[in-house]
Amino acid sequence: MRHFLTLKDFTKEEILEIIDIGLEIKKNLKAGVYNYELKNKTLAMIFEKSSTRTRVSFETGMFQLGGHALFLSNRDIHLGRGEPVKDTARVISSMCDMVMIRTFEHSMIEEFAAYSKVPVINGLTDSYHPVQLLADYMTLVEYGVEKNMVAAYVGDGNNMTHSWIMLAAKLGFELRVATPKGYEVDAKILKEALEIAKESGAVIKTMNDPKEAIKGATVVTTDTWTSMGQEDEKEERIKIFKGFMVDDDMMSLAQNGARFLHCLPAYRGLEVSEEVFEKHSEIVFDEAENRLHAQKGLMVWLDKRRGL
Repeated sequence: MRHFLTLKDFTKEEILEIIDIGLEIKKNLKAGVYNYELKNKTLAMIFEKSSTRTRVSFETGMFQLGGHALFLSNRDIHLGRGEPVKDTARVISSMCDMVMIRTFEHSMIEEFAAYSKVPVINGLTDSYHPVQLLADYMTLVEYGVEKNMVAAYVGDGNNMTHSWIMLAAKLGFELRVATPKGYEVDAKILKEALEIAKESGAVIKTMNDPKEAIKGATVVTTDTWTSMGQEDEKEERIKIFKGFMVDDDMMSLAQNGARFLHCLPAYRGLEVSEEVFEKHSEIVFDEAENRLHAQKGLMVWLDKRRGL
């Protein structure tokens, strides 16, 4: 049995296999062919952080695979209201076939997985957002730009940045991360990624100049400057992140035909300009849709591993 908590725990071959399964399921769906590979299976979805894309993609994905998804918020279960995480894990995993958790502290999902009898999927923590990176890379494969990729991440050193770093380290491409001073990526996570990169050949660079990061890049990506739970820092962050908005001038430094990605929701006029977002809206919304297909590939892959 395997859990999906961070890309760090998966090989390059396993990551690509999950994406291939998702692409095949997507192709079949577009042709009107439904593969009920999770028929009569149940996914428990625990949300301590709300989300549009995470809930819709997992719930729809389970339905399309022949299974059923249960939405569980803080108001629906005793987790966070006195019951220990390990007890909730034991109970839910005795009744459901898989669990997806979207929460704050990464340690919470690690503890849950340690006591779970079924696969646990990280739908987002403050440290990582690995399911989003499956969707991102699937999209790049579909657009044929994953070969010889030079990716630039511009913005906050957050869970998306950490997941991009791990993806680069595992798959072996070049990644440049530009953050304001004081908002760099977690040093421990970066150190782990750099160790992995020694084997894969990945080139991972961190800096404080977004223009330096984007120059010659084939893929440019960013995220909101103010994540959930940081709302009281918003005005201060807007001042500090000035100069980090991906606009036409910034994109002109990238390679001709470079692609822009955003995990959404996008705040125009802050991390990305209205013009850049709309120019690249087709790939951005394909990226959003691919949350559905990549996660179906992941759930099918994890379910198969339970029987090994």
